[in-house]
Amino acid sequence: MRVREAYVWPEDKARARRRAIRLEWMTLASMGSAILVLYLVLGNSQAMKTAWVEDMLSVIPAIAYLVAVSREKKPPSESFPFGFYRAISIAYLVGATAMFLVGGYLLVDNALTLVNQQHPTIGLMSIGGYDIWGGWLMMAALLYSCIPPVILGRMKTPIAREIHDKPLNADASMQRADWLTGFGAIIGIWGIGFGFWWADAAAAIFISLDVIYDGGKHVKRAMGDLADRAPHTVNRDKRHPALDAAKEAAVSVQGVKNVAVKFREEGHLLTGTVYAELEDEADVITRLDSIRDAVEESDWRFYDIVVTPVRPGGL
Repeated sequence: MRVREAYVWPEDKARARRRAIRLEWMTLASMGSAILVLYLVLGNSQAMKTAWVEDMLSVIPAIAYLVAVSREKKPPSESFPFGFYRAISIAYLVGATAMFLVGGYLLVDNALTLVNQQHPTIGLMSIGGYDIWGGWLMMAALLYSCIPPVILGRMKTPIAREIHDKPLNADASMQRADWLTGFGAIIGIWGIGFGFWWADAAAAIFISLDVIYDGGKHVKRAMGDLADRAPHTVNRDKRHPALDAAKEAAVSVQGVKNVAVKFREEGHLLTGTVYAELEDEADVITRLDSIRDAVEESDWRFYDIVVTPVRPGGL
């Protein structure tokens, strides 16, 4: 069985990927501390519980990403002749599905709390011999839990675009939006303090809907990638410009009359077939090799491109 040669990352992209890995480890550390802080002041607020669960969920994409990257580095073998490059796409689907399903669970749980008119209470907490309303500590914990994700999310975004990393971009977008979760929970706790018992559950429902929206959007994109949808951009979900660049590169080869392309995404990489209509049948093998080289040089993501000649008028 023919086995692919392992893909070699360009040095600048390899450096960016190493930065992405370091940021995901930083995410695990910072979110771990936030989860602990929120747990210590959790109380019986639905908004706090929902924010706490959402923060626990936010580590799933980071864990899935780190596992996928370790698998992606393994070279192709006879058992996996195409390599492990789709591990990144699988990580994308795992993280998005977790967010979507648990968001649905939280929505139902919080809606039932609102329907059953459960009145949460926030008592006093003793700190250093002083009694403090627990709501102030909860809001301080929520503020702390919002700051690291927003910063890390903004740091991840340009790297995700540089190395076309969809799970990293999804993780970044979820983290950048974490301030919504914290702000919503703070409003809910503030409402309890003013006697609006329903504000807590309403804020929790708002957070749940945000989680469902993010999860559902990214599940759709991840399933599209695994189902061999035509390659799309990371941030705006549009047709990737590399497709046009590949066609232009192939047509620029001497003796090529017309081309058509069919590519799919394998994690960070693009692979597929170029169909070439040649002007004549002279030195076909050399021309096909030239087409493959030209296409692979047009974008760093092209890998293991197959070039197939077609009869005149066959495109």
